Amino acid sequence: MTHIEPTVFVVDDDPGVLESLKLLLRSVGLAAETFASAHEFLEAYDPEKPGCVVLDVRMPDMSGLELQDRLRALESTLPIIFITAHGDVPMAVKAVKTGAVDFIQKPFRDQELIDRIQHAIEDNARNREQVRELKRYHDRMASLTPRERQVMELVVEGKANKVIASELGLSQRTVEIHRARVMKKMEASSVSSLVQMVMRAGK
Repeated sequence: MTHIEPTVFVVDDDPGVLESLKLLLRSVGLAAETFASAHEFLEAYDPEKPGCVVLDVRMPDMSGLELQDRLRALESTLPIIFITAHGDVPMAVKAVKTGAVDFIQKPFRDQELIDRIQHAIEDNARNREQVRELKRYHDRMASLTPRERQVMELVVEGKANKVIASELGLSQRTVEIHRARVMKKMEASSVSSLVQMVMRAGK
């Protein structure tokens, strides 16, 4: 799988802020893309690109909070850090309650913003790996036959082969064959790892 470097997407209607943040981020080796409006960002949005969004709360046409709602509707995994003026703190608190990872108040220290961005990028990498992992589990489950799925569900419930055979009206040997196929297709090294996969995929 190709490794894509994380990008910091800065969305602010102030050209001076965009330029200074781009220079700051690039000075510490972070890739940065800047957008003068929420609409401009949405036009360029690519769900495959990892990183985080640094977003001004107050912008004309579409506010930072409205963009946050749009990204949530798109099931974006990009963490959002809001930049706020003093009077916008209640709005920023609301944004955090609805999914933003952080907010930072103007004027802020460069290092403080960089630290928060680094944390957000690390969070995003973890979240994206979890999404990939769940997709692998779902793909493996999709490869099971209906009967294998039935056997798997009963194995996960902790039932012995003899009990499963009785419940499904099968011979114990047939259950053993299905069970072995389930373990192989799910790439489970043990029953406990199978249980964990099914529980996580179910969430």
